[in-house]
Amino acid sequence: MRKVLAALGILAAAFFITRAIMELFAIDMGDPATYRLDWGGPSLAGVLAVHCGPGIVAAALVIYAVVRRRRARRSRVSTGASSR
Repeated sequence: MRKVLAALGILAAAFFITRAIMELFAIDMGDPATYRLDWGGPSLAGVLAVHCGPGIVAAALVIYAVVRRRRARRSRVSTGASSR
């Protein structure tokens, strides 16, 4: 069950990160008409917060999980504890 939840979390993170990157290319930041009716509009800051915010949070959580996992693995190896 833990592996299934991890896989679903990775898929959700990949979706949000990809969506954040694509949003930067999908709108013309110099033309308010391209993002005026989007969620978070009519301001550019609102649109970027709504569309890119979850991607930034997801990327931060993925980085945190990777760093935490590497530290745990390194401490297991240095103490001689058996790994899974």
